[in-house]
Amino acid sequence: HSALAKWLYQIFYFVIFSMGVTVFQYLVFTFLPGILGIGLAGTEFMWPKVSMNLFGVKFTWSLLGYNVLRDATGNILIGGGLGYFISYELGSFLAQCINFPLQRNITFKSHGNPVYQAIWYFVAWVVISLICNGFNNLWMPVASAYVAPAVYNMLVTIITGGVSMVIFFFVFKIIFPEGKAE
Repeated sequence: HSALAKWLYQIFYFVIFSMGVTVFQYLVFTFLPGILGIGLAGTEFMWPKVSMNLFGVKFTWSLLGYNVLRDATGNILIGGGLGYFISYELGSFLAQCINFPLQRNITFKSHGNPVYQAIWYFVAWVVISLICNGFNNLWMPVASAYVAPAVYNMLVTIITGGVSMVIFFFVFKIIFPEGKAE
């Protein structure tokens, strides 16, 4: 059952490396917004802006960017706006920079053209990120109204990481062919 053994090997290392970069992303999502400060947290950055109301929470949905978070008295909270968008994208991008060589060289033992693979990896990351951003921006404003930022950061990480992991595994099977170098 060498084919089954190869799949199990790939799934095992894929999950281990993906979880490792997920922990890294969580740390970036949690701490970088505070480092970037209240100014960026209070700077709205959203595209497109679509007004919505879910579960009694009014917010603006976007594909890119996040609502500015405010407490009950209207004060700006760390965890939204341009500061969170920068944190999210930077954390996700850096995680992919760590993940790419691990998955390519260890999990899939690929000998394909690394430039070609990096370009397709980047394209896949952009598309998957847009899908996850759109989905996250539906539930994050609601979650932020009911749970602490650390909890919804964990939810963002798990949901984004989980969706990305499933999609990326099959993308990697395509862009990281095994065999001799071309």
